[in-house]
Amino acid sequence: MDSYAKRPAAAGDEVFLKRLGSFLTRHGLIVGFILIVVALSLFAPRFFHIKNLINIVRQVSINGILAVGETFVILLGGIDLSVGSGVALAGVLAADMHRFNPIWVFALPLFVGALVGFVNGAVVTRFRVPPFVITLGMMTILRGVTFLYTDGKSIYNLPSWFKEIGQGDILGLPIPVIALFIMVVIGYTILHHTRFGRYVYAIGGNEEGARLSGVRTKSIILWSYVFCGFCTALAGVVLAARLNAGEPVAGQGYELDAIAAVVIGGTSLAGGQGTVIGSIVGALVIGVINNGLNLLNVHSYWQMVAKGVIIVLAVIIDQYKQR
Repeated sequence: MDSYAKRPAAAGDEVFLKRLGSFLTRHGLIVGFILIVVALSLFAPRFFHIKNLINIVRQVSINGILAVGETFVILLGGIDLSVGSGVALAGVLAADMHRFNPIWVFALPLFVGALVGFVNGAVVTRFRVPPFVITLGMMTILRGVTFLYTDGKSIYNLPSWFKEIGQGDILGLPIPVIALFIMVVIGYTILHHTRFGRYVYAIGGNEEGARLSGVRTKSIILWSYVFCGFCTALAGVVLAARLNAGEPVAGQGYELDAIAAVVIGGTSLAGGQGTVIGSIVGALVIGVINNGLNLLNVHSYWQMVAKGVIIVLAVIIDQYKQR
């Protein structure tokens, strides 16, 4: 009799756990982000100061722009390791172009960034080189080109209007945040409201199946890398303006932060699953943790450890969801 009485309770517990697991699978990132914010607000009183919050969104905007582009290539099952070096090259180009015309400050870096993405995509699609290999090589090439262009020196003494791109506001909103918002809208619209976006998810889920269905897979992959290169260059221009200098050493490690933001945001490294919005939340998580640890005077070495742990956990969760 006791065994029969226990069954309904056990069944109810099982249903509750399934619902809880389903909820955490769909909304775990948001829940985790809220818990992090609450914890930092308790242990770091300066966290919620308006100046600190503005500083966070300015910092996150650069990684967020990179994450938007990286989302496209990771959704395809690829990766782009060259974005950090691309940021440096775009930054020094933008800083140097101020001598000619403000239009060139954006035009040349964005063109070069898109061209780099085109080369990455072309090598991946035409020669079937793994994305990891070509973008790793491109990372070294771009860093070398940046040092050659500047002779290893920084470009400074820039006009005040250039600094405004990275440090200024429009109607109270930081310009870098406006740039991020524009790229998020563009990325979200492409992925969720165009045929191109549907094909990106289809290729990431099953490239061969998409090809046999008539999708021009090579073209989709190529233009996704072009878009990633464009985002990289825009982030580089914004960073140079924020630093008020073209630094050939800028952007080191940014590729890891961008990839981490995308993975933490729920985009599968296997491709076919993820969103731009999730990547931005992932970038916010990284930005808030970095800022909070700084406020708590945690050593930078431990910050690196914490970031690595978060990335590993995100990958483990991704693998668990694939089962």
